[in-house]
Amino acid sequence: MAGILDGMCVVEGSAFVAAPLGGMTLAQLGADVIRFDPIGGGLDYRRWPITSEGNSLFWAGMNKGKRSIQVDLRKAEGRELLTTLICREGVDKGLFLTNFPERGWLSFNELKAKRDDLVYINVQGDRKGGSALDYTVNCAVGFANATGKPDNEEPTNYLLPAWDNITGQMAAVALLAAERHRRIKGEGQIVKIALKDVAMATAGHLGNISEVAVNHHERERIGNYLYGAFGRDFVSRDGERVMVVGLTPRQWQGIVDSIGIASDIAKLEESLDVDLAKEGDRYKSRYEIAELVEPWFAERDYNDIASIFDKNGVCYGPYRSFAQMVESDVDCSVDNPLFSMVEQPGIGKYLVPSSPLRFSGSDNLPAMAAPVLGQHTDEILAEELGLASHQIGSLHDKKIVA
Repeated sequence: MAGILDGMCVVEGSAFVAAPLGGMTLAQLGADVIRFDPIGGGLDYRRWPITSEGNSLFWAGMNKGKRSIQVDLRKAEGRELLTTLICREGVDKGLFLTNFPERGWLSFNELKAKRDDLVYINVQGDRKGGSALDYTVNCAVGFANATGKPDNEEPTNYLLPAWDNITGQMAAVALLAAERHRRIKGEGQIVKIALKDVAMATAGHLGNISEVAVNHHERERIGNYLYGAFGRDFVSRDGERVMVVGLTPRQWQGIVDSIGIASDIAKLEESLDVDLAKEGDRYKSRYEIAELVEPWFAERDYNDIASIFDKNGVCYGPYRSFAQMVESDVDCSVDNPLFSMVEQPGIGKYLVPSSPLRFSGSDNLPAMAAPVLGQHTDEILAEELGLASHQIGSLHDKKIVA
């Protein structure tokens, strides 16, 4: 079985989230992604969460479907091996993805001297090459200050590394775009993508920047309310918490029909002088609408609520912990083609996702395990670099590879 990117070979030097995620995205679509690490593993090799034996579930999650080579990056001979690997000849080779600093032997100009049409994707913290992580970026662009309950003056961080995830996906897009340009124009290039720029761009796309610049308005904290329309969490009689959203006209009408509040809504429109067919007016009237919705939830168990909502096409979702999702959501199971039970060496067998993209004219690859660190070292040296067995043995003896 071959994915839609079959034949493409990408070399990845990375750590943590964005760059490894970009490489994994390509690997799950069929690209041959070769990740190199220093002997013994890089900065993220033992990153939490870990098993009781100390094996990183994070590392296994971020490197599915890749090949792994261990090289001593401190030795000139090791760096020369990787330079040759990155700059190999071939129409589908000469593609490099990294979040390591673009300098020294890994500078674009140094590598370009070996292959003029090299495509080099460089993930950075900020546009000047400074260090940044998702948490340090998120706090700087306003989202933490707009998250949380209205009566809490402290900023609220969140668990999801949003900018890392978006940057990783954009790194994959950047590589595909630059590779297409090379096929058409015959030109290589370096593409730089900074975590903070991704966050800044997203704030601009979502209107957060123009809201300040044009409306002179700071986004307020609104707790679990949906901004710009009606939506909030409510608790059922049996203690289940449910998020309900009325963003589109159909979603809003489904809520009104399910709860049976059409006449109350009409009265509310008259008393507040609003048109609740408009999403903005629903947002302005969110507290009054919530007063109508809350008692209905409190009088019903979750299963009854879900049945009524399903009948009326309401957009809703129950609040679940990770454990509850794994244990009870059929979408988080092998019933969903996204998932397979995969044996991960050193960890065991568990539920693993493949790419969420589904192609009608190309193979959709199943979920794959991550490699053991250095699992493909000898294979890569022999097949990709053409080294003989005695040369490979010498490299091992000198502890240049492992």
